[in-house]
Amino acid sequence: MSLLPSIGVIISILLIIYLAVKGYSIVFIGPLCAIVAMLFNDMNIFEYLITADKSYFKGLANFVVSFSAMFMLGSILAKYMEESGAAKSIAASVLKVTGKDKPYSVLLAIFLISTILSYGGISIFVIMFAVLPMARPIFKEMNLSWSLVAIPLFLGAATFTMTMMPGTPTIQNVVPTTFLGTTVTAAPLLGILGSAAAIAFGLLFMKYELKLATKNGEKYTDTQKISEDEVLAAEAPEVKMPNIFISLLPSILLVSILIGGSAMKIPNIILIGLLVSNVVSAILFNGYIKSHKTILNSGAEGAVMPIFFTAAAVGFGIVITAAPGFQTIFEKILNMQTNPLVGLSIATSVITVITGSSSATLGIVMGTFAEQYLNMGIQPEVLHRVSAIASSALTPTPHSGVMLAFFAMAGLSHKNAYKRFAITIAGANTLATIVVVIAAMLLY
Repeated sequence: MSLLPSIGVIISILLIIYLAVKGYSIVFIGPLCAIVAMLFNDMNIFEYLITADKSYFKGLANFVVSFSAMFMLGSILAKYMEESGAAKSIAASVLKVTGKDKPYSVLLAIFLISTILSYGGISIFVIMFAVLPMARPIFKEMNLSWSLVAIPLFLGAATFTMTMMPGTPTIQNVVPTTFLGTTVTAAPLLGILGSAAAIAFGLLFMKYELKLATKNGEKYTDTQKISEDEVLAAEAPEVKMPNIFISLLPSILLVSILIGGSAMKIPNIILIGLLVSNVVSAILFNGYIKSHKTILNSGAEGAVMPIFFTAAAVGFGIVITAAPGFQTIFEKILNMQTNPLVGLSIATSVITVITGSSSATLGIVMGTFAEQYLNMGIQPEVLHRVSAIASSALTPTPHSGVMLAFFAMAGLSHKNAYKRFAITIAGANTLATIVVVIAAMLLY
């Protein structure tokens, strides 16, 4: 059997990673690197670029259709929080509690907010839209390196609450239940052990990076791309801001609707929650903003880049997983002579590097290989928990859709923020995977 198709898959992945790190837009390099894989795998370029069910642009389009409303409503809500001064009001209240001389306490507060939102079932994209406007004025006031925000945000939203804690309602914890007949509380002891490892790693890394940033004299403006609007806002005189209760009400309402609606299994609850929160924001903040039209326009426009960045990465992953060379690579991993749990973890992590998405990885692993791993003697609950955690270990690839969306929303880049983003997620989730695999080998 020719190795050329598999080599092509590897080359296309390495190429997209290299070009992403060099600063080329994923909107351009996504289809380019997908074509490289097609050429090596003898795939019809027109078909897999445009017309096939697993084509690049169909994958991109499906993602845009599915999530554009969420991105737009989330972006508009964030703009209302920012322009009304609600985000500054929340920041001022947080700083009263933590003090300006306790930056680690501020990072802990952001971590706890992200944790609560994530465990409440809120999408990581919505969490970014909710947390970043609150965090930005705090970081600016304390003159903290803006890239540090990635650590508490993603430690709370993309590690233990995403795949480990028993009962978490995230899609990564739900996908295995549909294939294995398990529940979202599968293997609770393993999940708790993994959570403890992830949290310990994340908090230690957060303290280390804060000390390093302070030692190196990093400032807010060193990493944040300052927009013209932000410059004008900084130069403008202080204006009246809503009090803390009014400022928090749209966010509290959003979380309440999402948690309650999710418990009642109401369809499209995220869109309902965001729409209601936007309407309430428009009413509550009416006296604190200059123009609803400006907010609606800039909010809607601000959602375009994040969603297209994410969709472009999804399209690339869809083409790669359809390539014959990908199947060859995965079969080699599947047939490794090692403990099935170790093989499962390695196989899941490798697919994650290719797709850049933990949920997409779980769909592939569960749909294609779950039965084989069950036949190897892995209990369904253990298979559920180990595969879920392993699916997030290597998600922060340079072409990850979530990361690209985060950079677009936060005004950050690979150069100034990728290390902190990647180590937070990969370090916490990889350590948790190792702990859980060892525990499962001893306990099951």
